[in-house]
Amino acid sequence: MDFTLNDGKCKLNKSGCKNFSNKKMATVDWLCDLPETKQDTDFVEVQFKNTRKGYYLNSTKIPLEKGDMVAVEVNPGHDIGEVTLVGRLVLAQMKKNGIDPETIEIKRIYRKARPADMERYEEAKAKEHSTMITARQIAERMNLNMKIGDVEYLGDGTKAIFYYIADERVDFRQLIKVFVETFGIRVEMKQIGARQEAGRIGSIGPCGRELCCASWMNNFVSVSTSAARCQDVSLTPQRLAGQCTKLKCCMNFELPVYRDALKDFPSKDIVLQSKESDYFHFKTDVFKRKITYSTSKHLAANLVVLSVERANEIIELNKKGEKVDVMEVEEKNTSKEETVVPDYQNVVGQDSLTRFDKSKRKKKRNKNRNKNKSNNDKATN
Repeated sequence: MDFTLNDGKCKLNKSGCKNFSNKKMATVDWLCDLPETKQDTDFVEVQFKNTRKGYYLNSTKIPLEKGDMVAVEVNPGHDIGEVTLVGRLVLAQMKKNGIDPETIEIKRIYRKARPADMERYEEAKAKEHSTMITARQIAERMNLNMKIGDVEYLGDGTKAIFYYIADERVDFRQLIKVFVETFGIRVEMKQIGARQEAGRIGSIGPCGRELCCASWMNNFVSVSTSAARCQDVSLTPQRLAGQCTKLKCCMNFELPVYRDALKDFPSKDIVLQSKESDYFHFKTDVFKRKITYSTSKHLAANLVVLSVERANEIIELNKKGEKVDVMEVEEKNTSKEETVVPDYQNVVGQDSLTRFDKSKRKKKRNKNRNKNKSNNDKATN
C-alpha cells in the first residue's frame, strides 16, 4: 500500500484513513485499515483547541474521516472542531472517560464545516490572545486573586471560555458582567490547575522534548515526594518541580520499575552487626544491585559495599544472634575473561579506513626502487 505524507499527517492513500495527527493528544487509530469498524457506531470524537475533546452523535450519517472539520451542536449556537476518531475505538474512548450515552445527553454533529464557517472560526481564534490580555487587566483592576491562563472562543464567535487559576475560591460574578459588557459575548469561567495550564500553553521540558502534559497526557495523577525517595532523586525543589511549579509527572513513569527492583532489597533502617562495629545504610545502587554501608549514621566512614544477597545473608545471621567476622567488601573481578573489552569498531565487518595505506606505500617504494635501478643501469651503460 502507498503512504503519503501531507502537512505532517500520514494517511493511507487507498482507504483515505489518517492514522497519525500532529494535534495535541491525538488518538492513534490502529483500526484504520479495517473500514468495517467505522460502521460499528455513529458516535464521533471531536477535538477543539488544545486539550478539549467531546463526543457527538452523527445522526444524519455524514461520511466523516479523521481530520475533517465539523460544526457541532452547542446550546445555543455551534462550535467548530476536528474529527480525531471514528468507528469502534470511539466506544472504547467513551467508556474510558466514563461517558454513558444512556445517562448523558450526547449532542449532534450538524454538518461538515463550510468555508463561511471556517472564516468565522478563524476570526474568532484571532481575537483570543487580545481578549486574554484585556481579561487579565480587568481582573487585576478588580483585585481578584486569580490568573486568566487562556481564552477559547467557540466556532461561531458568540461565546468564550475563560480558563483561570486560583488558589482559593473567587467570587467572579461581577467579573462576568464586566466581561459581557466589554466583549459582547456569552462568558463561561472554567477553573484549571497548574498542570492543565502548562498543558494548554506548552513548552519544552528539561529532557529537551515537548512537555508530556502538552503532547499526550490527558489525565493527571498526583505525584508525591515518596516517588523521588524511592528513586533516590535529590529532594531539592529545583530538581523536583516542573515548569508548572508542581512535582514532575515523569517521576511516576519509572516508579513501578523501581518498586519491583527494590522488592528484595533490605530496609534502609536495618543495622548490620559485625564483631568489629555496627553498619548503617548509606547508599543504594539499584542498577548494580549494590548497597553501601557506613559505620556512622551521618558520615561516610569505613564504607563497605555489599551485594543485596550478602546484605540479606548478614541480616538473617543477625536475627539468629550471630555477628559476622568480615563484612566481605565486594571486589571487582579482574580475571581476563571478565575484562575482555568487545571490539565495537569493526562490529559490522567494516575494514579500516587506512587499509590501503600500506599497499600504496609499498607500491610507491617498489616504483622508486625500479626507477633508481633503471637509472643506474643507464649510467653504467
